[in-house]
Amino acid sequence: MVLPLTSGLPEGQMRTGDFLDQIGVQSIGRLTSPFDPGYDPLTVGSHLEQSGHLMADLKLSMACWLIANESATREKLAAAARHNVPTLTGGGPFEIAAAQGHLPAYLDLCAELGISRIECGEGFTDLEIDASEIVAMAVARGLEVQYELGKKHGGAFSDHIVDELIGEGHRWLDAGALQIVVEAREDAERVGLFDVEGHMNPALADRFVEAFGLEKVTFEAPNKASQFAFMNHFGPMVRLSNVRLEELLRVEIYRRGLHSDAFGKANLRPQPKGTPQTIQSAR
Repeated sequence: MVLPLTSGLPEGQMRTGDFLDQIGVQSIGRLTSPFDPGYDPLTVGSHLEQSGHLMADLKLSMACWLIANESATREKLAAAARHNVPTLTGGGPFEIAAAQGHLPAYLDLCAELGISRIECGEGFTDLEIDASEIVAMAVARGLEVQYELGKKHGGAFSDHIVDELIGEGHRWLDAGALQIVVEAREDAERVGLFDVEGHMNPALADRFVEAFGLEKVTFEAPNKASQFAFMNHFGPMVRLSNVRLEELLRVEIYRRGLHSDAFGKANLRPQPKGTPQTIQSAR
């Protein structure tokens, strides 16, 4: 006899969460930082309603939020706050503000808008201010800091470059930054950990995790190939950013082994009830 799906539960009480628990999908938490490249407030608000519980934070990408109608930017920030999703600004405006000599004004603006965290970096400029001074300025305004490693126009990483970046990352963490982000831009090709064909270098990716720990490093993964590559390699607990809002749910079903391409992978496939639960890397 085929039992109904709700067998063993009070009639009418089956929920999506109950079913996920039955099939062994683990409670993973918020590990993905999607970005807003300039969507309208209604779109952002709808995605927050649908998926805010899956977002580590919401990144206002590039400088789009600076030239959009300010009321629209404030509406997005207010929607994120209603859904308890921290907000983050991309590194571009930070670099330009520092290069133009107006970093304090930039930090004042971020704090006044209620932004939770700023991203710092030297992707296309060179900072003349010490990391500890920058972090202190941010913290004094109630802002958290993360630091992005890698040049935007510097091509794929080599072993020597990774050595330098690891040292750079430790300086920022020692100064008080909370997270290290590894650059991949918008296409994950010819940049950072990705070669000309968009293939991720797992050996170099491992070095960042070994240096900072999986909980402290976030990998930019702007497209399907890069997202799946990181999760295949590191398993479900890898932190990802630069994920488009409309791709967040795809990333999260893959992370939980609910995608056809993930189900056959031992480090992603859900474990049925009664099977010991282990979250591990595929390495």
